[in-house]
Amino acid sequence: MIATSAVRRDGLLPMDVDGVAASFRDELDLLAALTLKWHTRLSGQIERMLAHQPMDLDQAVAIAWSNTAHELPGVRMIIDHYRAHPVDDAMAHAMAAARFKEHHLLAVMAGRTSIGDEAADRIGGEIEERARLLHRGTPMITPDAAYAEPEVRGSLLERLRAVVAA
Repeated sequence: MIATSAVRRDGLLPMDVDGVAASFRDELDLLAALTLKWHTRLSGQIERMLAHQPMDLDQAVAIAWSNTAHELPGVRMIIDHYRAHPVDDAMAHAMAAARFKEHHLLAVMAGRTSIGDEAADRIGGEIEERARLLHRGTPMITPDAAYAEPEVRGSLLERLRAVVAA
């Protein structure tokens, strides 16, 4: 399903894929599984980025979101589509809850708020929007490429000696 959604990139649930009907009760069940996949991958990406560069949390979280969208483009399109156009009230409620939790995750992991803070939804939404701008037309960014280790330089005395010798 994930591979099919990545190829199709139409934002629609791949209900016609073999085995879907046997594995999932309905569209909401499949959407819940794909949303869980998204959140799990996003959490892993955030952890990877923060482990490598814990100083710029906001940027690390935005890059992690962008990277997850690169890894799961079809899934992200499905989530966006059914967030904007749910097929029923149950799906609308589920997608609103998923969005709320995603925004809280982004805001908390960026160090901008704490769990239970009323501003977390707004702050997480801002981070998501920045991540979407970063994602558009940008290849996946690895932690090593995003945060180059600083060049090891000699002590002040060693650098002064080098200048005098030159």
